[in-house]
Formats: sequence, structure tokens, C-alpha cells
Amino acid sequence: MTQASDINEVSEQHLEEIESLFVQTAHGLASSGGSIITLTRVAPTTLYFADRPQREVGHMSNEHFVSVWDEGDNSFAENPPNAVLSFLDSSGSFPEDAVVVLSEPQLAGGDLKYSVEVLDGALPEIAGPVALFIDPFGRPLSPVSAAGINRRDRRRDRRR
Repeated sequence: MTQASDINEVSEQHLEEIESLFVQTAHGLASSGGSIITLTRVAPTTLYFADRPQREVGHMSNEHFVSVWDEGDNSFAENPPNAVLSFLDSSGSFPEDAVVVLSEPQLAGGDLKYSVEVLDGALPEIAGPVALFIDPFGRPLSPVSAAGINRRDRRRDRRR
């Protein structure tokens, strides 16, 4: 497995070439009106990884992740990414999730805010620990994307 040595030298082009998936984690989540989420006390870096054959993994600062949001032909600004937001329910014992489309990231202090469109599931007003799994640059909602797999599994569960 390859690991990036400098978190600031990862380019949008390289991330697209290796079809990186992204993961962001935070201590909490706040949402307002179902159209904005805030990852509160977000971890300082975004994890990226690529499956075989590349098998590359690394971290980039959240500042860098936000700065490459609108770079390249298949930028997230041009083609917003799908994501699965996984969070603990109000009892803190069972993880729930929502499938969203992310746009307009804003990093302020220790929080990361996104405008969202909810595709599946529901956003809580407040939640505990949270993980956000973001599809690669330029990827539509396909059967193999993170959001597509989640949607496919939910449909199968509903038929049972």
C-alpha cells in the first residue's frame, strides 16, 4: 500500500486518477432545515484512499480539501459529490445514515459546513460522533458509488 508523504502535495488530478474516496470524521453534527450540515469539532484532516490496483491511502488538511473543491474539469463544484453521512442515533447505540449531495464547503475554526440535498434518509438536528464518506471526483450516483451502494442496500431491505 502506498502512503502519501506530504499532505499538502496531493493534487486534485492525482486524486481523480486514483479514484480516491474521502472520509471526514467529527465529534458531532448539527443540521438546519435539512439543507445545511455542520460537522462540529471536525478532525483536522480528510482521509483519502483508493482501492486496488492503486491501494493508496493518505491524509490531507481540510483546508486543502476545501481548496481543491472547485479545481479541474470534474470538480466537486461542477459535479457535486454524493456522500453517506453516518451518525449515532439519539440513544447513542445504533448508527443511522443519510445519503446526501454535498456543495459549498465552508471551514470555520473547528467546524466544516456543507449545503446538502438529502437523497435518502433523514438528518437529525443534532447528533453525536459522525463520519462522512464522500465519493470520488467526477463520479455520478452509480451502483458502485458509496451513495449508490447505500441506496441499493436500503431498497433490498425494504423489499423484505
